[in-house]
Amino acid sequence: MRLPPLNALRAFEAAARHASVHKAAQELHVTPAAISHQIKALEEHLGIALFKRLPRRIELTPAAEACLPKLTAAFVQMADAVAAAQHLANAGRLMVGVSPVFAAKWLIPRLGSFRDQNPDIDLRISARQTLIDRTHGDLDQGSRNLLENGDVAIRFGDGDYGELIAHKLFASYLLPMCSPRLIEGSQPLRTPEDLRHHTLLHYENDVAMMDVGRPNWASWLKAAGVKGINTRRGPTFNDMMLATQAAVDGLGVVLAAPLMAREDIAAGRLVVPFSLSLPTGASYYLVYTAERERDASLRAFRDWIIDEARRDPWADPDRVQPTLPRGEDRSG
Repeated sequence: MRLPPLNALRAFEAAARHASVHKAAQELHVTPAAISHQIKALEEHLGIALFKRLPRRIELTPAAEACLPKLTAAFVQMADAVAAAQHLANAGRLMVGVSPVFAAKWLIPRLGSFRDQNPDIDLRISARQTLIDRTHGDLDQGSRNLLENGDVAIRFGDGDYGELIAHKLFASYLLPMCSPRLIEGSQPLRTPEDLRHHTLLHYENDVAMMDVGRPNWASWLKAAGVKGINTRRGPTFNDMMLATQAAVDGLGVVLAAPLMAREDIAAGRLVVPFSLSLPTGASYYLVYTAERERDASLRAFRDWIIDEARRDPWADPDRVQPTLPRGEDRSG
């Protein structure tokens, strides 16, 4: 027997399942007229009536009722077959969504370790500013939106991601950092009061919402009990990486996240003069859908990054030790 056209069968199956031409049209992204045309062509091909056309509704004929369950099952099997083929083609490939600063300053320097442990995984990095919650104006549009079309994402926010599985990597906090030249200079940084002799570096994001609740020099100096310093002085940058680079170059002292400056600190390009830190009110989370948890590549990346986050010495602000001028001991 020659099978009818697949489009006609698909139109009939959707209309019969919904008992509605209009709902079938919405599901298949075509017009109701197109659905009606396909059903009519199918009826002519089979030589039988499939629907009773009633005012404002359709009703299946006995022939349609007998056909529908097996036809629906057939389309489900075809969808599963296509999904299996796609899964096989993409086996070992993992798309990771991440904010640009996190990618550049924390993730990428570690990827050599992941590659050595998982040489068969093809990791794809997609850097998007919208993975910072405050830049994302429509967090209620579903899990795929929160993942930015990746398989897994590293979001910066409050951890409320609906039905997504979320693993907290670490909380974000800010503290002062500067070039070691300022520690040993003519006006060494021994106490927070000494900041009055140094340039304060600032950053203000182009998206105003991203600055809401983030500590600044005014809030840090207040927490340190320091008064009388003009916190408006000093250059302002629209990106934390730029402000941090200015500190590396000795232009002043920046209030920034040590997690995003760990390489500069490890290399001695930046030092931490004071251990007083302030939380930003947000954390980094690894998020993905429950169905993707079965993916071996995702599980490997999840286990690896959680372990890396746990072992990062800058993940816990209580473990921060200030850098002292040579020969100075503040312990006693």
